[in-house]
Amino acid sequence: MSLHLVSVVNSTSLIHPGFSLMNFDGDVFLFGQKGWPKRACPTGVFNVRYKQGELKLRPVSFCNDSCYLPPLRCPAVTQLAPEKPESCETEQYFIHGGKTPNNELSDRLYIMSLESRGCNKKVTLQCVEKELMGDIPEARYGHTINMVYSHGKKACVLFGGRSYMPPGQRTTENWNSMTDCSPHVYLIDLDFGCCTSYTLQELTDGQSFHVSLSRKDSVYFLGGHTLASNSRPPRLFRLRVELLLGSPALSCEILPYGLSLTSAIVTRLGPDYEFVIVGGYTSESHKRFECNTVVLDDSGIHIMTRETPEWTGEIRQSKTWFGGSMGEGSVLMGVPAEGRQALSESNYFYIVKLRQEEELGQTCSQESTDQEQEDSVPLEDSEEFYFNREPDELQDDDVDDDTYNEEDEEDESQTGYWVKCCLRCQVDINTWVPNYSTELNKPAMIFCSKGEEGHWVHALCMDLSEDLLVCLSQENTKYFCMDHMEVVQGLQTPPQKLLPVKHPPMKNQHRKVPVKLKMSPAKKSFIRRLFE
Repeated sequence: MSLHLVSVVNSTSLIHPGFSLMNFDGDVFLFGQKGWPKRACPTGVFNVRYKQGELKLRPVSFCNDSCYLPPLRCPAVTQLAPEKPESCETEQYFIHGGKTPNNELSDRLYIMSLESRGCNKKVTLQCVEKELMGDIPEARYGHTINMVYSHGKKACVLFGGRSYMPPGQRTTENWNSMTDCSPHVYLIDLDFGCCTSYTLQELTDGQSFHVSLSRKDSVYFLGGHTLASNSRPPRLFRLRVELLLGSPALSCEILPYGLSLTSAIVTRLGPDYEFVIVGGYTSESHKRFECNTVVLDDSGIHIMTRETPEWTGEIRQSKTWFGGSMGEGSVLMGVPAEGRQALSESNYFYIVKLRQEEELGQTCSQESTDQEQEDSVPLEDSEEFYFNREPDELQDDDVDDDTYNEEDEEDESQTGYWVKCCLRCQVDINTWVPNYSTELNKPAMIFCSKGEEGHWVHALCMDLSEDLLVCLSQENTKYFCMDHMEVVQGLQTPPQKLLPVKHPPMKNQHRKVPVKLKMSPAKKSFIRRLFE
């Protein structure tokens, strides 16, 4: 076990406590950045590249059919790996809950998978939200989620965490106060998204920031913190899940020799069920400098003390530390640079390597392979062929032109999608959430045709419905915002007042007119006397 100090080349402020790491085929991805994503990396997911003692963050894009994924701190993350290496199943990560930069808690379940990989290691991910039904777990953070396999089926087990007080008990004084979630075990069916809640008599107190390890049909819970008693008892539970044909059967067993820890980092060593627990806390003011090896097999769980690295003075003197597992026996750790205002970086970062001997063997093998490639005859330019490669992928892998640099970010409060479009503008880069179904990571905008150049305004600020927004985007019609609508109407030429056209009724040519006889008054008097 060795400890190496690394320097983060770019965007050190994005790595903060509560982030998560995912590993797809050896590529490490950071999720849960500080603050809301910006234009240079709208997904908020970065590819972490470690080379020659330097850590670089490269922005990662999502495919077109992905959903919006907010940056979540302290979510529950688990990996769904193919049961057999030769199978065609896609490696996936399940992300549930977490806290947004606005301190809002999430109750959604996201599925992250690898969509495609470019020829120069450019990766595209896919993020899909899984719709849940039934006994949906409440919004929470600091909990765990694990995969269980039984009778040819698989499911997710969710347990623990913290949440805000219920709406009826939440007042102005305790608005941000947290409470332990109920000690219920949630079983999530991955095919249909059905959630079922179970109550076990062995689980009486809620716990959060604990460690959970799973193998086949068993899940082991170690440590954890209980807010009600403000304690970290040395707990160890074994939860067994049998996915029977009718209804699942759950049983819990309390095991001895538990561990007192919270917020520890767990990394897996190889394909076997061998794990290493690093870091964490034993109390609010004491960090846990011990390391343990945990082995899971058919007989149960085995916890052994492991050699610890030589912790530096910065690590021992710091009050807090944080980190995540990079996979293959490596852990990324960060400690605040307390009392060092002269430093531009706010944190120190270290990489703890737990498999140094194997890594040296891999390095020697890689060096011999490189030597064999150098001895081979190079191809001429005309003999090099590239199939299914984009022009931007034909770049040297050592040239990090697309490496994310926070200093290159524009002030998006004045330009682009985050401009203040009017006096009533409601869009804020720090609090914006999607409102229309067409929005992913940027607010919908519409062009106002006032003036020669015009300007862009947010559809939300103009109170446009989604149907009207789609209609205006498809039709070739001019649109004027609320501020310029009256001005444009005033510039229009008033309509002329025209006299109504009189249409006299036309005489009917076939109308029968009664015959009128012209008689003198004397003759009329004679005829009247004649009839009388």
